[in-house]
Amino acid sequence: MLRLMNPLSFSSRDAAATPIASFSRRRIEAVSRAIASLTATLAVVGIVASLRAQSNPAPAGSGATTPSDTAVYREMPPIEREIQEENARDQARAERKGLPFTAESRKPKKKLTMDFSTLVRPRSLGEFQPIWHQPPKRQWWTGNCWCFCTTSLMESEIHRLTGKEIKLSEMFTVYWEFVEKAREYVRTKGTSLVAEGSQSEALLLRWKTCGIVPESAYTGLRGTNTVFDQGPLMDELSGYLGYVKNQQLWDESIVLPSVRLILNRHLGEPPARITVDGRTMTPQEYLRDVVRLNPDDYVEFMSFLYAPFWTKAEYEVPDNYWHSKEYYNVPLEEWYGALTKAVQAGFSVTIAGDVSEIGHEGAEDVALVPSFDMPPERIDQSAREFRFANQTTGDDHGLHVVGCSRLADHDWFLIKDSSRSGQRGIPGYWFYRGDYLRLKMLTFRVHKDAVRDLLTRFASENAKINRRPE
Repeated sequence: MLRLMNPLSFSSRDAAATPIASFSRRRIEAVSRAIASLTATLAVVGIVASLRAQSNPAPAGSGATTPSDTAVYREMPPIEREIQEENARDQARAERKGLPFTAESRKPKKKLTMDFSTLVRPRSLGEFQPIWHQPPKRQWWTGNCWCFCTTSLMESEIHRLTGKEIKLSEMFTVYWEFVEKAREYVRTKGTSLVAEGSQSEALLLRWKTCGIVPESAYTGLRGTNTVFDQGPLMDELSGYLGYVKNQQLWDESIVLPSVRLILNRHLGEPPARITVDGRTMTPQEYLRDVVRLNPDDYVEFMSFLYAPFWTKAEYEVPDNYWHSKEYYNVPLEEWYGALTKAVQAGFSVTIAGDVSEIGHEGAEDVALVPSFDMPPERIDQSAREFRFANQTTGDDHGLHVVGCSRLADHDWFLIKDSSRSGQRGIPGYWFYRGDYLRLKMLTFRVHKDAVRDLLTRFASENAKINRRPE
């Protein structure tokens, strides 16, 4: 007879066995191949690009006439609000463990940044015509950006298609995604990644099986908690899964109920039925009858050299832990053009990519690629791929694009953000310049109606590939 394991009956030694942050062998091999290939060709690419630039001056609108940017070192003092938030978090964690808490002193840090004083850029939301979206909501101490940005996309889509303004629960989806990760962990006998991050597609997959509920029905906050903190949850969950691995307990009927006990303790048990406008319904019925969105209507595009263009391929990042191959791989110009056209047509999109560059500065509300790093006209497929291959571009963060404008010969995008760095200027928003998306953003997801032309071409090009003799 199977028995339910006590999720608290493991030792700290067990926790080390859980692969909370590991790259797949396929990813490492892909990196090695790409670096070897690109290192050998980039010099030639640079020479060719230089000759082309001399014989064919960049057209107006390319951003090629942007004045040179200047790199500077600045003393960055700690932000008092962030210090207070971190102290409150750390004190609560210490109290949970029965430990004393002492606030750490924080000193200014010298940071290499750029001089933003002469940058021609948007200064307010009023310079855009935003696509309707719910107000920004912070993810706090979680790695759930994938869910916050995609939930925001779905809320905008509800409004675009039905006119309804509905605030959905992020944590309902997060709860069931943790359960699915535990299932995959058991299936792969402890090799699958279990962490807070995931992908935009995960939300659609969880909706298809579990449905969704409004935020009012499930907040994911227990007791008097007012902000999300998944640090304690991850400590307990990783420790339990480490115990599972050490004991070789590869049985879903044991592991998944125990995982749910942990999730219930930290997030609360999600409702099996909810009441909306006097009607009692399941989360699946709420998706079908109230939300009225079809998860299959949303597609995601990427642009990589490691897979053939005009084919579906795997997005080779750790948080794609189920190795989904539902990504349309297209050349960079088509990728960027489709994204821009969609936003201009009133479709919001999610984007995922890297937010660690020197031109990504929260206090300034902007993200761009400085000219001393790479002039905008030099950003191409190879430059983008090289940074992904050598891991200076990573799948750091998910965001919601809710507007587009043109200023000083550049595209600028209005970005809704749930992260802490997005609170340092206009709370919850950024202005991303087009060159930053071209170089550093890796995927985007949108309703298929926004990219009909690209999907039609994709089908045609893919058919040609499939007709080629082997």
